[in-house]
Amino acid sequence: MNEFISHTQVEEAAAAVRNLTKYQPTIGLVLGSGLNSLADTIEDADTIPYDQIPHWPASTVPGHTGQLVIGKLEGATVLAQQGRAHYYEGHPLSQIVLPVRVMHMLGVRTLIVTNAAGGINADFTPGDLMLIKDHLNMLGIAGNNPLRGPNDDAFGPRFPDMIDAYTPALRDLARETAAANGFTVQEGVYAYVGGPSFETPAELYFLRAVGADAVGMSTVPSVVVARHAGMQILGISSITNKAIPDPAPGTELSHEEVLETGKIIIPRLTALLRGILQKL
Repeated sequence: MNEFISHTQVEEAAAAVRNLTKYQPTIGLVLGSGLNSLADTIEDADTIPYDQIPHWPASTVPGHTGQLVIGKLEGATVLAQQGRAHYYEGHPLSQIVLPVRVMHMLGVRTLIVTNAAGGINADFTPGDLMLIKDHLNMLGIAGNNPLRGPNDDAFGPRFPDMIDAYTPALRDLARETAAANGFTVQEGVYAYVGGPSFETPAELYFLRAVGADAVGMSTVPSVVVARHAGMQILGISSITNKAIPDPAPGTELSHEEVLETGKIIIPRLTALLRGILQKL
């Protein structure tokens, strides 16, 4: 795999998806660890395994099914990415973000991204939902940005603005929808780290000091590329564990714990997404 994805490769992937579905989606959903069952609620769905789409990155992580589900949800035509690829799996960043490029080429203009994250903010509790208002792109700050390399002006500008990358109006809509369903949501800054090792205590102290409320290993590259393409973006983190630098002796975090907490969050996240889609 070349380090950079070409416009032709995006077109080939988009053509494959277009040929395997009867729908023209306008809203994209990226579902994170433990949240794949949300796609099961999509009506009259076309299901496309990733291995049927050229150049599409495969996910090897438990909890990531590895297929597109396209159909109707609350009257909206959605394309759900049921499982995503991560940088730590060995994919170039340009391939990780190929799905967003394809979504945009298919006509998707609103992207809703979800993830499982560790709660750095002391006020957060496992089971909370956090609306992402901004992010810390730790890989990008160090130079590993998904927009690195030749810029294709057909996709977006060379130097895209990242102020309000997470669309304020969509966050407002999410807060209103949560309130209407009888629960509240947190809001904060999501720190993107490479993984796959969980953060050291020193790293968590650092992330807390620079303003991170939650930390995870996904989402931000897709958001950068969606912003590059001019899409509207809503990011939602499921807080699956406390990411604290001074845990109780013997505490050990596992991916299984993340998946189990994700199951508890599903009913509220489902209600939130359904309510948002109704209003969109």
